Amino acid sequence: MSSEPSAPPAPAASPAPSALSAPSAPYRPGRLSTGDRVFLSAFIGLPLLALLVFVWLPAFTSIALSFTTWDGIDLGDIHWTGLGNYTEIFTNYPPFWPAVRNNLIWLLFTALLPTPFGILLAYQLDKKIRFTKIYQTAIFLPMVLSLAVVGFIWEIIYNPDTGLLDSALRAAGSAHHIDWLGDPDLNLWAVLIASGWRHTGYIMILYLAGLKGFDPALKEAAALDGANGRQTFLRVTFPALKPVNIIILVVTVMESLRAFDIVYVLGGGVGSKPGMELLSLLITDNIIGESSHIGYGSALAVVLLLVSLAAIGTFLVQTFRKEDR
Repeated sequence: MSSEPSAPPAPAASPAPSALSAPSAPYRPGRLSTGDRVFLSAFIGLPLLALLVFVWLPAFTSIALSFTTWDGIDLGDIHWTGLGNYTEIFTNYPPFWPAVRNNLIWLLFTALLPTPFGILLAYQLDKKIRFTKIYQTAIFLPMVLSLAVVGFIWEIIYNPDTGLLDSALRAAGSAHHIDWLGDPDLNLWAVLIASGWRHTGYIMILYLAGLKGFDPALKEAAALDGANGRQTFLRVTFPALKPVNIIILVVTVMESLRAFDIVYVLGGGVGSKPGMELLSLLITDNIIGESSHIGYGSALAVVLLLVSLAAIGTFLVQTFRKEDR
């Protein structure tokens, strides 16, 4: 019994040419609703307004007042003096140059001791040693505290009668009471040690964050080439973390130039003790001290601003110029 051959299947219907050739409609973003506009305006406008009111307006006001004399009370007593305040600062203002010297000492001390020590601690804690989290927390704990609180802690330590440091010296056999904060030859170094205690933990965390993102293959390649740990760090790790090094250097310079809180607490408030003069304290003394000299204080603030901008700007320009080359 023969059967007729089955008919071939019908071809699938092809899509209409108009569906393939029709161009897609251009994307048109929807217009923001009134609520979105209000939210974006507040989200962007309020921080800009705060920046203008609390940063730029006082900065420009200080620059303008630096060319005047004013007691800070009666606006009618503002008198234009031109460059008189700046001339007085650089020629007939005795505390200025000791303050500049102490700021330079602060910068050198911070850059040569706490900063390298914080980098060393970060490098050691990155080796996956036992209890590393506990060590990190203990070292970073002073950074959680404000500089004013750190100052109060070290004021208790430096107390010549009941302080921890003098008690330890007496237990060791010393019969002398050392006035750590009253002696002009010691008080600046005492404050530097207290500031360095806090600064070390900050640098450690910054560098440890950089080490966590470091490619371990580079260390392995250096080990295969026969480099020891010190050579690997100096020739491989440290150069590779150049962005972190720039941040640390900028932070160190800025912390040294704007040092105020801890010196204010350990120095006993307004009025710089002999040996503890800093530019930030001179600004405060002239603006809110017993005899207000707003013009002098504003001129000192402008000088400090220019020094900070010159130091940071020069370093950043040189650094980025080398990278472009």
